[in-house]
Amino acid sequence: MTVSKSGADAEALCPHRLVLEHVTSRWGVLVLIELLERSYRFSELRRAVGASGGRTVSEKMLTQTLQTLERDGLVHRDAKPVIPPRVDYSLTGLGREAAEQVRALAAWTHDRMERVEAARRAYDEARDARRADEAREAGRTYDETRDAVRSRAS
Repeated sequence: MTVSKSGADAEALCPHRLVLEHVTSRWGVLVLIELLERSYRFSELRRAVGASGGRTVSEKMLTQTLQTLERDGLVHRDAKPVIPPRVDYSLTGLGREAAEQVRALAAWTHDRMERVEAARRAYDEARDARRADEAREAGRTYDETRDAVRSRAS
């Protein structure tokens, strides 16, 4: 989880924004939601997060995410002194509060996805219509305008 400034600088400037970045990061959201159900061993959590997110999280990224959430007091790491080593991850009370909020937001997005997709289509259609109008006014075809816009963007 990379933030825009170095850790100490970012914490000093806006500590709550940094925590919000951790909680709402791509993998932070999925880790928190999965840990709401139960505690997990690392490899179990990696599989569960990958299954719910549709993409596999790398070991490095999951480790960084868990360390960050542990540092913020949201995740508890329980390392048992056995052979082979056993490490379980669970939510703290603070982590449970955050995870419930994140799960509510995830449920809201799931429930409203049709409306979001309709809004996106309407936006894209209006944008395309504006571009076609601009092309006609400039005496170009829509395809020529689209190609010019794409070449400026690259």
